[in-house]
Amino acid sequence: MTRGRLHHVELWVPDLARAERSWGWLLSTLGYTEHQRWSAGVSWILDGTYVVVEQSPAQGAGPHDRLAPGLNHLAFHGGTRGEVDRLVEEAAAHGWALLFSDKHPYAGGPDHYAAYLENGDGYEVEVVAD
Repeated sequence: MTRGRLHHVELWVPDLARAERSWGWLLSTLGYTEHQRWSAGVSWILDGTYVVVEQSPAQGAGPHDRLAPGLNHLAFHGGTRGEVDRLVEEAAAHGWALLFSDKHPYAGGPDHYAAYLENGDGYEVEVVAD
């Protein structure tokens, strides 16, 4: 593996089944495949990098707040503009809401075609067109 390349991201979630529905759909749509599964979590992998969602018993109280210090969002390559548009069209059925709809798809600036989505647990993703 390449030194410095991201190995994995682990997200602690309050409801594993809900997270699996939203994250599983998103990651599968982006080309990830299921990698690992255990009673408290599941992961998906693409090109050696994986994303974990886990409902850990060690998790603190309170919901995820993307506006607080810490993780704001994860950004993914989304393919063509058409592929990003199709993902946005399907997102609501899988627990994701479009953020910044008044500026979509240029919420990141006039030269940045992307969708910003938030799931029911408050996690934000940015899906960027090539």
